[in-house]
Amino acid sequence: MKKFILPCFALLASLFAQAQTADPFSLPKLDYAYNALEPYIDAQTMETHVTKHHQAYVNNLNKAVKGGKYEKMSLEDLMLRASSTGDAIRNNSGGHYNHSHFWKILGTGNKFDPNSEVGKAITGAFVSLDSLKTLMNQAGATRFGSGWAWLYLTPEKKLAVCSSPNQDNPIMDVSPQRGIPVLGIDVWEHAYYLKYTNKRGDYLAAIWNVINWQQVNQNYKDALASPLLKVIEKDAWTELKDFHKVMAQTFHPAEEGDLKPIRSRSTEMLAKAKTLQSGKIPASFNTPAIKSAIDKLVKGSEALDKLVGKKKSSDKAVTESLTKLHDVFHEIQGLCSE
Repeated sequence: MKKFILPCFALLASLFAQAQTADPFSLPKLDYAYNALEPYIDAQTMETHVTKHHQAYVNNLNKAVKGGKYEKMSLEDLMLRASSTGDAIRNNSGGHYNHSHFWKILGTGNKFDPNSEVGKAITGAFVSLDSLKTLMNQAGATRFGSGWAWLYLTPEKKLAVCSSPNQDNPIMDVSPQRGIPVLGIDVWEHAYYLKYTNKRGDYLAAIWNVINWQQVNQNYKDALASPLLKVIEKDAWTELKDFHKVMAQTFHPAEEGDLKPIRSRSTEMLAKAKTLQSGKIPASFNTPAIKSAIDKLVKGSEALDKLVGKKKSSDKAVTESLTKLHDVFHEIQGLCSE
């Protein structure tokens, strides 16, 4: 019995160790053969694109996050922080996400259905599929250098078209157009050069023959129901982010007893609060409760700025006023999460 138990224990320990050290990101498996999209996309391009280019993004992303604070984050969370993660994580998380999306929306035998959910939405937003194709092809053809053309769902739950440079996409906080991708087309040269050489327009015209509209429809339905849409909407609320930045840069030093930041920036804090109050509130957060909390934020900022302006204001009084203001800000944050 001991001879049997020891090898089993060793095997389990080995498997556990492998699980503990497994890379967080991996190359997805294609649902079709490399030659399945011919003659529109050739087998050599597909195989090279998947096993060389996409694999490189996966490998480099795993290296970039290994042992750091981003190692346990999801792909979406990494992209939401693209402005602060550094170029290696930004480029490779985007490369992994974009290509994983691209493989799934390609295929044969799933034609456009104008009566599907996405079909009705496309007709409603762009009048016809042909109009959408024209807009998408224009976005792809005019993207200087490398990048992507996107059909995406905005936080207002409307379809829109844009393009992005390199491996950026609308989920990223660096993107001027924010939302969830529904259909993305790769316009990097490695996506088409072996077959179409420098004729990007020919590639863009041809790729519509191998769009998997069943998957695009599912992407649209998933995006409509995704909690990520509300996260993006809040993340794109610039006035709230600007106030948060000043709050973080003054409140955290105050927690350590350093009141110099808030004493020098209370007027800036007030200005940011007033800008938040007068700015456009995103649709999902435009509620009486959040409006009321923003009004409280302005009043609290006014009181704090007035207190700081007094020559004899005590550190205790300033700290208490800042703490109350911080609590109101977190009240807003909590309301946004409901």
